[in-house]
Amino acid sequence: MLSPAASLSHLPHHQHARIAGVDWDALQPSEARRLREFGVDEGVEIELLHRAWLGGGPVACRIGRMMVALRPHVAAAIRVTPAD
Repeated sequence: MLSPAASLSHLPHHQHARIAGVDWDALQPSEARRLREFGVDEGVEIELLHRAWLGGGPVACRIGRMMVALRPHVAAAIRVTPAD
């Protein structure tokens, strides 16, 4: 069960969620720009597809119809809530 406004990095595999917010200050300007280009914004549906087998690696997620890999600290900056 996902707690309200949890980090994307804590989202269970294949559970759909909505982006509640992003800690833009925790990201480098280039990382923030890249997320915005991917359409990461409040209200967007997101799904965690895969975590690196050994901890500390990237996570794969689906944003809309696009699959992207995010570094762990980037995923940690994205807050999500359960999708309706």
